[in-house]
Amino acid sequence: MKTLIVEDEPTSRLLLQAILSGYGDCDIATDGEEAVEAFRSAFERGVPYDLVCMDIMMPKLDGHEALAKIRSIEKEGNVPAEGSCKVIMTTALGDPKNVVKALYGGGAGSYLVKPIGKQKLLEELHCMSLIE
Repeated sequence: MKTLIVEDEPTSRLLLQAILSGYGDCDIATDGEEAVEAFRSAFERGVPYDLVCMDIMMPKLDGHEALAKIRSIEKEGNVPAEGSCKVIMTTALGDPKNVVKALYGGGAGSYLVKPIGKQKLLEELHCMSLIE
């Protein structure tokens, strides 16, 4: 599994990397702009990400904006919905407005409120058929 971790907070970034690195390669982006560029680059090289773990509150582009750009890259590349990258929004914002915006407006597959526990993250990966 190839993963892009998009997180501006170092502790959260290291936690996600520690959990996910056992399941494949992990790349890091510290803001939304870096995330979009990393996603575009991997997509254009023909080695797209299987999973993006994206924080919502970040500098430059927030997670909602970055996800919209990622979905646009996939659309321009004629990626069918079932073949699109799986996205888990990771954030301290547990309010219903952000949950609805991420899941139904942005195309995220899951939404986890920090602090993120290893077991919950692995359950989400299993539900997304990314791990057994």
